[in-house]
Amino acid sequence: MLLEPENTLFVRGATPVLLLAGAPVHAALPPLTAPDLAIPRCEGWSIVPRLTLCVVDGPGDHGVLVPALAAPVAGGSDDGTAPGHMADWCDDTERAGGAVVLSLDRLPQTLDWPALLSSDTTRGGFVPVLD
Repeated sequence: MLLEPENTLFVRGATPVLLLAGAPVHAALPPLTAPDLAIPRCEGWSIVPRLTLCVVDGPGDHGVLVPALAAPVAGGSDDGTAPGHMADWCDDTERAGGAVVLSLDRLPQTLDWPALLSSDTTRGGFVPVLD
């Protein structure tokens, strides 16, 4: 299923993050349980980070495609949102061996990691890069 880029936020870092809002795979992702902020692995899921298209593939028919080049990217040297950082996000993901994929009802106004990781409605976890 295609997810519009405005319903995503790619966040750069040593362990990159992909936030999905209103994703069709929300119910298929495992509920996030990270009481000590340690992110569990999403078994059976993989990510393919590419400049033009990012694929999050799950078990069975579950998966989502994001037109990545048009999606917002937070982080980087300007600590803001700039479309030119997608290649850097893809590099971050390859270096980390995957990304944290979090599915939410809606994108947050601010990135409050403790709140996102402890929310009862957040689903997801660490998704490894497809070999």
